[in-house]
Amino acid sequence: MPRVSPEHLERRRRQIMDAARTCFIRKGIHETSMQDVFTESGLSAGAVYRYFKSKNEIIEAVMSTVIGDLLTFFADLAERDPLPPLDEMVEHLANKIVSLSGEDGPLRLAPQAWGLTMHDAELGHYVRENVRALRDTWTGYLRRLVEAGLLPAGTDVEAAGKTVFGLMPGFILQRLILEDVTPEDLQRGMRALARSSALTVPAGS
Repeated sequence: MPRVSPEHLERRRRQIMDAARTCFIRKGIHETSMQDVFTESGLSAGAVYRYFKSKNEIIEAVMSTVIGDLLTFFADLAERDPLPPLDEMVEHLANKIVSLSGEDGPLRLAPQAWGLTMHDAELGHYVRENVRALRDTWTGYLRRLVEAGLLPAGTDVEAAGKTVFGLMPGFILQRLILEDVTPEDLQRGMRALARSSALTVPAGS
């Protein structure tokens, strides 16, 4: 039997993942069956199972592409010198999210994946690790802001990282459900809050 090149194997793997993503977006992750993936990919069950042992493995592979892209993009921004200020960082990330959440964008699957992790320990472990990596990147970025004197010394970067990270899921949900929020909205909102005296605790309180 002739040897199959790594390039061929990667193309076939990508073919299966693209087919699964199409099905997930069209029918929903929960409602998509392995037979749907076989049909969409044009491959036999044996061919698909050669690359993926289960539907969960396909879900993880599909989500890893988008999370990996987002994390690489974010990590690069967080390591830039000079550092982008916080409002620009939020806008850059929001623009990336927009690019990944269009009509066929893989990030449209994120809320479904979050829901599945509540009841699937295997997927839950995978998603938790990726969420933690994204949140840790926020914390590292904020720590660099403190070191650069762009945030006050003594800033609780762990709490701040958790807080700022929470903007991104909210932005995704607003994009997908309300369709009335833009990266520029997030940037303007960050600037408005930074200027707001409501964020300052009065002396003696």
